[in-house]
Amino acid sequence: MTEQLTLLCLFILFSSSLSVGHAGAGAAEKNPFTPKAFAIRYWDKEIRSGLPKPTFLVSKASPLSAADAAAFVKLAAGNALSTKLPEFCAAAKLLCFPEVGSSLEKHDKDANFAVYRDKNFTNYGTGRPGGVDSFKNYSEGENIPVNDFRRYSRNSAGHKDNFLSYGSNGNVVEQSFHTYATGATGGGGEFKKYTDDTNVPDLRFTSYSDAANGRTQSFSSYSENGNGGDQSFTSYGKNGNGPKNLFSSYGTESNVVGSGFSNYAETSNAANDTFKNYGVDMNNPTNTFSNYAGGGNGAAERFSNYRDKANVGADSFSSYAKSSNAADVGFSNYGKSFNEGTDTFSSYAKSSNGETKVGFSSYGVNNTFVNKWVEPGKFFRQKMMKEGTVMPMPDIRDKMPERSFLPRTILSKLPFSVSKIDELKRVFRASDNGSMERLMRESLEECERAPSRGETKRCVGSLEDMIDFATSVLGRNVAVRSTQNVNGSKKNVMVGHVSSINGGRVTQSVSCHQSLFPYLLYYCHAVPKVRVYQADLLDPKTKAHINHGVAICHLDTSDWSPTHGAFLSLGSGPGRIEVCHWIFQNDMVWTIAD
Repeated sequence: MTEQLTLLCLFILFSSSLSVGHAGAGAAEKNPFTPKAFAIRYWDKEIRSGLPKPTFLVSKASPLSAADAAAFVKLAAGNALSTKLPEFCAAAKLLCFPEVGSSLEKHDKDANFAVYRDKNFTNYGTGRPGGVDSFKNYSEGENIPVNDFRRYSRNSAGHKDNFLSYGSNGNVVEQSFHTYATGATGGGGEFKKYTDDTNVPDLRFTSYSDAANGRTQSFSSYSENGNGGDQSFTSYGKNGNGPKNLFSSYGTESNVVGSGFSNYAETSNAANDTFKNYGVDMNNPTNTFSNYAGGGNGAAERFSNYRDKANVGADSFSSYAKSSNAADVGFSNYGKSFNEGTDTFSSYAKSSNGETKVGFSSYGVNNTFVNKWVEPGKFFRQKMMKEGTVMPMPDIRDKMPERSFLPRTILSKLPFSVSKIDELKRVFRASDNGSMERLMRESLEECERAPSRGETKRCVGSLEDMIDFATSVLGRNVAVRSTQNVNGSKKNVMVGHVSSINGGRVTQSVSCHQSLFPYLLYYCHAVPKVRVYQADLLDPKTKAHINHGVAICHLDTSDWSPTHGAFLSLGSGPGRIEVCHWIFQNDMVWTIAD
């Protein structure tokens, strides 16, 4: 650190003497005063294997210029980094939320938004008689789109809203719908392929269709194939007359989605809600229905194939259909999980009119769906690492937003613990209970979790910190590897020539996996008793070389959970088999150099 600070001071002292001809990108790349140049020198000083530095890792070093690094170090030291957050995020290549300003502008014409992002929609469609607003490919493929729909279609008559491919393929999507269609008469809102294939979506519907008359809402393929995420429906359809809501393929094949329905259709008249294929094939979904259809008249609720084939999962129905009149509630194929979940029904249909009808059809555990949710090829046995083997390759593509490491000189001045989450929120301007706070908290909790038996772990936010951890475990004669590219993902591949690292001996390695955080953060951990392999991967039909894969086999699984996806996929239990997996894109494994 002393060397880097000295170099930065020298750079500032003599920068005025540099000619204009040296100010281009090429000069910046070769500038010896940059954080990246320091990280490369640190590598040469600490690692003695003499092997070439892998481009995939060196490219993640901080892209800050020497002058920018010096300026941001000073701001960080004075707890003033947040005053230049947009500039810091852009220069350091970080994950930061854009700020969406409020707007009082009114809109009284049809609107068509295609390929749009980061917008505050206020008073859109408010009080409109008829009309159509279309959102097509909105925020598609965007990194951290933040959109706010406030008083949208409020008190409108026959106004129709279409959201098609909204927020698809995004990272850390944050969408808020406040008083959406409140007091609306007729019309309809259609959400089709909403936040499809997104990573950690945070979606909030507040007072959605509250006191609406005969309005139809349709959620089709909502949050399908999502990762993480939290959906909140508050006062949805409350006090409505004849509202009709359809959730089709909601959260299908998603990973750990949490959905909250609070005061949903409460005191509504003749509500008609259908949840079809809701939470199908999900991994550990958590759904909460609070005061759902409470005090309603003639409500009809249908849960069809709800949480079907899901793994674990927990549902809570609190005061569901409480004090309702003539409610008709049906649960069909509800919770047919291959791994039993937890369902809680509290005050269910309590004090309801005698005509209330509740039916549970095929409710409960179904153990015939084992292996369904685990992606083919995600885990495999050691015997598969043999030339000529044809096997499925999982989706090894990196779905995290692209970020860079921070220089250690800045990183050391930033808080990093759950106990200091409020300080972190101030630095990165994270809103209370928002997506940024949640992702930071979850990563910090994982970093602070006690290590498993035999595990040594550390979270690193700089290249220098990663080097220090790897060499502290393995010594200075080390090598780092990752799978070469993503070719073969989600297809069958043929294993070509296989070579064993360290002669195939049982050894120790350091594996590093990305965590979601504003800057590039890796969860690195060392576990004993592994074998590491690298193999040519071929197209099974043409035998053409398409990839060079790196795989690790864990020989001691005795401390793994019995519900670990590896055992559900391979059919065994802790300590009974070894488990292998590929190193995914931008993850890596450090070993002693051969």
